Amino acid sequence: MNNNKKKFHWAWWILIGASIMVGLTRGGLNSSGGLFLSPITNDLGISMGSLTIYFSIAAIVTMVFLPIAGKLMAKYNLRALLIVAAVLQAGSFAMFGFMDSVWGWYLFSIPMAIGAVFMTQMAGPVLINNWFKKNKGLMIGIMMAVSGGLGAVLQPIIGSLIVNQGWRNTYFIIGLGVLVIIIPVIFFTLRLSPKEKGLQPYGADEVTNEEQENKAPALETGVTLKAARKSSAFFALIVFFFFITAIGCIAQHIPTYATEELGYSGTFAGNAMAGWMFGALVGALAFGFLTDKIGAKNTGIFAMILGLVPVVMLITSASNPTIFSIAMVIFGFVVASIGTLGPLLTSALFGNKEYSQIYANIALGLAVASVVALPAYGYVFDAFHSYNPVLYAIAVMLVINIVLLIVAFNGKKKLEKAGEWN
Repeated sequence: MNNNKKKFHWAWWILIGASIMVGLTRGGLNSSGGLFLSPITNDLGISMGSLTIYFSIAAIVTMVFLPIAGKLMAKYNLRALLIVAAVLQAGSFAMFGFMDSVWGWYLFSIPMAIGAVFMTQMAGPVLINNWFKKNKGLMIGIMMAVSGGLGAVLQPIIGSLIVNQGWRNTYFIIGLGVLVIIIPVIFFTLRLSPKEKGLQPYGADEVTNEEQENKAPALETGVTLKAARKSSAFFALIVFFFFITAIGCIAQHIPTYATEELGYSGTFAGNAMAGWMFGALVGALAFGFLTDKIGAKNTGIFAMILGLVPVVMLITSASNPTIFSIAMVIFGFVVASIGTLGPLLTSALFGNKEYSQIYANIALGLAVASVVALPAYGYVFDAFHSYNPVLYAIAVMLVINIVLLIVAFNGKKKLEKAGEWN
């Protein structure tokens, strides 16, 4: 093992590959959906609420497919699954460019969502959890920071392409471009387990030495999925995921909010979303680092309190472009907690014994939120011609989430007292 330590450990290739994969699919494909809404609705005469239903369809498919995805990852070759997933997600994104009816978005949102389950939600956290023994919070933070960084680069590019090339050509260019880049990355860098390379997880030697010194067994500890499902922590975390995802769903409506309600240009909206993604980059790193230092609970509470700041800024001063842009950066910072804190809270509350199964079930809260929030925000705008009611609702959700974190960690204590954590 000493020789392995001197070499470039394959875990770093995993981090690089997973970061690029998540960055292009989450920071690029998923996060850019909102930039297309106004051009499409104006061009085809579709209402905002009707079009955003495709986000809900995608979320329903995600909800159904998440547990299946966990089982498929354990059973089949990871690279083959991810290549198929990339074709489904990026290929469907490109196909949107051919559509003339809202039914086209409804139809292709299904394969796109199936691919995205692997690319944006399941594969990254599971790979990091498998390949890194220490500082998992920081590594997940780095992965999500790259996602934010790539998103920050891609959002203004996509916004500019829509203005100059049209929304149809932009779908083609981005969808096919992501596909060409991501397939080689998956094939050459990603492996599900260190055993496939004859290695131990990065940092395993250090952890083993510490455990020997402390006379502690080198075992994965935690609770089973069966025990987790009976706990208040499980349901509190699902609802937390629901609300934090519902809060993050406002990102898809920011371009419409900026252009239709506030009168900003499409280019400004793209740059605002770049600021959002930059905030997500910094937030992902910060939340990963803070979780390692002060724990997932305290980091989560801090994120929720900070989230109230951009809400107040937008309610009171959204017409000021400088304040609007600053609010986007802070909002992106806070919403980075979805990708970073989600896996880390799951691990903190339930351990690693059956992590992937528990995470796949907990993540249902993310999917359900998208089903409800994305079209709801669209219909609110159609009804009031304003996103202010949405912003007030987000403030309430942030406060509720603080309570949910306290409930969840009290539930963990009950699991420990009942002897379920071992």
